Amino acid sequence: MTKTKEAARVDTSIEEALRNLYRLQKIDSKVDEIQILKGELPMEVKDLEDELAGLKTRITKIEDDLAQVEANITNRKNTIKESESLIKKYQKQQNNVKNNREFDALSKEIEMQKLENQLNEKRIREAEVETGQRTEQIDLAKKAIKDKEKNLKIKREELERIIEETDAEEKTLQKKSKDQASKIEDRLLQAYHRIRSSYRNGLAVVTVNRDACGGCYNAIPPQTQMEIRQHKKIIICEHCGRVLVDELIEKPHA
Repeated sequence: MTKTKEAARVDTSIEEALRNLYRLQKIDSKVDEIQILKGELPMEVKDLEDELAGLKTRITKIEDDLAQVEANITNRKNTIKESESLIKKYQKQQNNVKNNREFDALSKEIEMQKLENQLNEKRIREAEVETGQRTEQIDLAKKAIKDKEKNLKIKREELERIIEETDAEEKTLQKKSKDQASKIEDRLLQAYHRIRSSYRNGLAVVTVNRDACGGCYNAIPPQTQMEIRQHKKIIICEHCGRVLVDELIEKPHA
């Protein structure tokens, strides 16, 4: 039975859709190759930049805390000086008291000032230990910054070199990808991107190689292979969900 013109148009439309999908896949795979060349560098550069920002923020906070601790030390030392002046004052006053009650009151004040000094001296020693610890933290953070900045410089230079070498090609391919995508029906294009995003290698459209799916390498039955070669319908691999085509899809029938 002879095919109707409408049926022929449908077959041609499906064949063209498969051809466009396969061509888009080939373009996008070339873009993927450039991304693979860059590897994890963009992410590593970003992570190092974030780590450096975090370390610098940490140093600023520690320095602020350190300044507060040092201010407290200064304040306590000033308080000790004031207490020593009061002690001398009270001791001098004891030489001129009129009775034991006044002497005892001054003795009590002197004792309180001495206890206050002892407490302040203890707090100063603790603060000096804290100062040492915070200074050490700053030194370690600065060393870490120096090491990370050196590593970041190396990775940035490597990434910039790759970008310089591939930027023009990548932009050209991205434009080709956009132009090719415009030839594909929205529903099919969405399915293509959904499948692509499901696999690390980004393959959504694959050819049959050695009687197997070019994506998951599972065997494709002979009947299915024949249907794939006919280009009359979109056939999905029953194992991985990729669109299956044959290499001849690139060559329109006469």
